[in-house]
Amino acid sequence: MKKVVVAIDSFKGSASSVAASVAAVRGVLEVYPNAKVIGVPIADGGEGTVDAFFTASGYIPGDGAEAKSGEYVYLEVTGPDFQKVTAKYCILPDKTTAVIEMAQASGLMLTKLFKPGQTTTYGTGELIRDAVKRGCSKIILGIGGSATNDGGIGALSALGVKFLDKDNNPVRPCGDELHRVESIDTGELLPAVKKCEIFLACDVVNPMVGPNGASYVYAPQKGASFDDVVRLDRSLTYFARKIKEATGVSVADTPGGGAAGGLAAGLMAFLGVKAHSGIKLLLETIRFDKIIEGADLIITGEGKIDSQSASGKSVYGICRFAARANVPVIGIAGELSDDYERTMETIGLCAAFCINHAAVPFSEAIEKTEYNIYDTVKNICRTIKKFR
Repeated sequence: MKKVVVAIDSFKGSASSVAASVAAVRGVLEVYPNAKVIGVPIADGGEGTVDAFFTASGYIPGDGAEAKSGEYVYLEVTGPDFQKVTAKYCILPDKTTAVIEMAQASGLMLTKLFKPGQTTTYGTGELIRDAVKRGCSKIILGIGGSATNDGGIGALSALGVKFLDKDNNPVRPCGDELHRVESIDTGELLPAVKKCEIFLACDVVNPMVGPNGASYVYAPQKGASFDDVVRLDRSLTYFARKIKEATGVSVADTPGGGAAGGLAAGLMAFLGVKAHSGIKLLLETIRFDKIIEGADLIITGEGKIDSQSASGKSVYGICRFAARANVPVIGIAGELSDDYERTMETIGLCAAFCINHAAVPFSEAIEKTEYNIYDTVKNICRTIKKFR
């Protein structure tokens, strides 16, 4: 083989997309040392999105010249527990596009409370505010991995929207306080944010409220009890009515509005943003179609290949691009579900391999993830070489 593209998502809890891609590239080069091997770390809007865009941005050609890397920005912001945390985002080489990962500022990994009614998205809003003040006119916002259920009141407060109680005092921007919102004042919403294009990298289709909404489906994963869930859903329902009174936009039942604890719904109402496939945004931004031109093979992968892989996740997105370019795709994963063959047929994978070599506890398996990726890819390439 002369050209191989490696495009692997993170193996959550085991290896980042960058580490997984590096390991796979090593495996290819072990067998094909003279091949052109391009490693493109990928993400679909959750953990690792900023790093994936930053690394992949090095493949984006600019004005006929060589590709240039983006830049990281580090910022102290308000974490989900209202404590200060240091978050990062990146600005792509065009200097006008920022990639922000909600998990960096308002993520589940940052909370010590594990009480989604008491956490806030304020820090995510601070990242957006900083990006627009630096001149960014386009923001790609990955909203996976949140610790919150605040309907976006935190982020919107950071951007200048005022949420006031019956005494005209600011409401604490968290889910448990939404029922206290009596009026909403958008007069001080940052003008630059109004003009900015914001793309939500999100594949969630759940609405803001109801049995399939943010509280019932996702809040338990963030530490909420059943009583918490009932209360939070009631608060979001009330908040949705207040949002409609202030903006004229009904977001309670909007598909995707329940993403990130209702943050998506809040941003949709006040800023007119829309949800987009996270992996599609990444691949289109880095011009993946150009990267795979002339490739003999694409190796992709994620933690588990199952029926969910066919619902817009990373492997699915890679296969869509590969099909148009007529490039075969092989997938690797930490686990293959019982119905993985049906998934392969649905999304267009030529083959799928589990990287784990022995039946060991997960705590042991994750220690060998990068080596197992390397070794599995090496064996795949050895097999191909034998029959070419």
